Amino acid sequence: MRSIVILISGRGSNMEAIVRAAQGEQWPAKISAVISNRADASGLEFAAAHGIPTEVIPNREYATRDRFDAALREKIDAYAPDLVVLAGFMRILTAPFVEHYKGRMLNIHPSLLPSFPGLATHRQALAAGVKLHGATVHFVTPDLDHGPIVAQACVPVQEDDSEEVLAERVLEQEHVIYPRAVRWFVEGRLALDGARVRLAPAAAEAVAAVPDEASVIAI
Repeated sequence: MRSIVILISGRGSNMEAIVRAAQGEQWPAKISAVISNRADASGLEFAAAHGIPTEVIPNREYATRDRFDAALREKIDAYAPDLVVLAGFMRILTAPFVEHYKGRMLNIHPSLLPSFPGLATHRQALAAGVKLHGATVHFVTPDLDHGPIVAQACVPVQEDDSEEVLAERVLEQEHVIYPRAVRWFVEGRLALDGARVRLAPAAAEAVAAVPDEASVIAI
C-alpha cells in the first residue's frame, strides 16, 4: 500500500479528482494527508469529508522560504509518503526541498511544457496564437515548471476563446491525466531514464481511452 501526500493552496480540484479516482478505482494506495499553506483553502473541507487527515502550515508564519520548507518537509515526512503530489500548491519550493523528494514528487502545469512556463499560461497561449494548448504532468525538479514529463493532454484553441473558457477546457483534461499519472506511479509503472519517463506497457496501453476533443500523450 503506497502512501500519498497532496499539497494544495485553494480548492484543489485536481486533488479532488485524484481522491475520487483512488477511492473509486481502489488503488493500492492511501491518501495519507492533504496539507495546505492556507487555512482558508476550501479543498481541506473536501479532504476531511472523505476521511483524509488535513494539516495547515501557514507560510506567512515563517520569515524565510527555507524555514517554511523545513517545516513543511517535517510535516510531510511524518506520513512517510512514497509520493508527494502538488495540486495547485502556490509556492516556489527551494532546491533542497525538491531534491529531498527527487523522483517522488509530481506536479501538473496548465500548458504543454516546455511552452509557457510560469503564470498566465492561457493568456500566453492565446497571445501566441497556438492552435493546441493543454496540460503537463511532470516530475518536479529545482527548475520551475521543468522536469521529466509523465503525460500531456492537448485541447484545441478556438478563435473566440477567452482565457476563462480555455482554462476550463484544459482543466477538464487535467482531471483526466493527473489521476492517471498518479496511478501509474502507485502501480510502479513509471521509470525515470535521465530526462525522460518510461512507461511499462500496461500503462502505455491505458492512453487509448481518451475524452472527446483531447488526446493524452504518455511520454
